Amino acid sequence: MKKRSIVIPHEHGGWAMVSVPFLLGLFAGKPQWMHLPLFMGWLFLYLSSYPFLQSMKNKANRRHWITWGTIYGLLAACCLVPSLVSHPALLVFGPLLLALLSVNIWHTRHKSERALLNDLCAILMFSLSGAAAYLVGGGGWDRMMASVVLFSFLYFTSSVFFVKAIFRERENRWIAYTRAYHILLPLVLWAAGHPWMILAYVFSAARAFAFAGKPMRPSKAGIIEIVGAVLFVILSAVLIQR
Repeated sequence: MKKRSIVIPHEHGGWAMVSVPFLLGLFAGKPQWMHLPLFMGWLFLYLSSYPFLQSMKNKANRRHWITWGTIYGLLAACCLVPSLVSHPALLVFGPLLLALLSVNIWHTRHKSERALLNDLCAILMFSLSGAAAYLVGGGGWDRMMASVVLFSFLYFTSSVFFVKAIFRERENRWIAYTRAYHILLPLVLWAAGHPWMILAYVFSAARAFAFAGKPMRPSKAGIIEIVGAVLFVILSAVLIQR
């Protein structure tokens, strides 16, 4: 990496987690113009967290990472001001995000980013953007807000199990875990009062049973994940208010 190159995260999963929960919250409420600065602020927060976390692992280019993390952080602050002024209740999410981010920082410092707890905390952190979008869209602190967070959390947790089953530990328990997870999903959604939402997870389940434990090129896995995320958003937009 050149010293002056722009820092952009390359993980497709990260980009999906930035956008999908937010879109779910938008669909659950009513689209507002304020969603635009809110999303841009959220996007820049993600862009800011990436170089700061990288600076903890790459001491050789630490100044470069911190510089870009600061730039993105300032842009995030500028974008978030209008949303926070119009919806002060958004400040409630601040301590929650910091608490979850602290778990990611701990795992980064201990070089254990692949730990399941680290993944789940990151997923929950990203899922909270759906709650924020729902609040800005006229929603409240209600059951629908909790459902928006739950739907995103369940979807990306399924992706974590799937990725572990095909890349990291495909010869052992992760194959069983990812399949068992998708078998239990309908029960969780039924208990949450949204049985129709299981249709949004059909592609995820098919992916798990068809490919878990089989060797797969990263490019193919990336395409499958992108297709799955797009289908999940489209189906969720139709089903989330049922």
